[in-house]
Amino acid sequence: MIPRTLAAEGLGTAMLLIGVVGSGIMADTLSGGNVALALLGNAVATGCMLVTIITVLGPISGAHFNPAVTLAFYLQGGIGRRDAVLYTLVQIAGGLIGVWATHFMFDLPIFETAATMHRTGPSQWFSELLATLGLLFVIFGGLRARPDAVPALVGLYITGAYFFTSSTSFANPAVTIARSFTDTFAGISPGHAPMFIVMQISAVFLGYLTLRPLFDD
Repeated sequence: MIPRTLAAEGLGTAMLLIGVVGSGIMADTLSGGNVALALLGNAVATGCMLVTIITVLGPISGAHFNPAVTLAFYLQGGIGRRDAVLYTLVQIAGGLIGVWATHFMFDLPIFETAATMHRTGPSQWFSELLATLGLLFVIFGGLRARPDAVPALVGLYITGAYFFTSSTSFANPAVTIARSFTDTFAGISPGHAPMFIVMQISAVFLGYLTLRPLFDD
């Protein structure tokens, strides 16, 4: 059972990054320099991919595809320590594979870093804290109210969060790491990624203190 769940987590995270990076490249190419239009295409494609992979792979692994989500489930007792570590490792590996596959698909250098994509500063760090906390709110609130609606809720939330957060809502350490290895529309400079991850993980502990009393009977 464990190999199958890990395969689902790795595959799902790879597909998520293909959706994020691939749609970013295509949207940036077709938008003619209109950043708002490119971001809209990027957001919609990412949201659609999330609905799809959560619906299909959720029954197999729980469809975390995100070390922050895995950590949140671990803190609530929904997953064991060993499995949480393994989930995190395959999520990171899957994200990198997804980026490299996308580069190959668009005839770009397979291995590169986001040398020109700068995303930093207190406002964007705070944005990542709120974006991740909001994602956890949607997941755990949705699981309590309507579990069958969680795929759509997550997809809708992330689609919207691309626009209502200053950081465009990475909200995922594995995604952040993977996006530091693409110098395309969706990239983030490797030097700026660590602070994004710090804020994402901080949001998990903040969520444990605030969302657990709200949703846990």
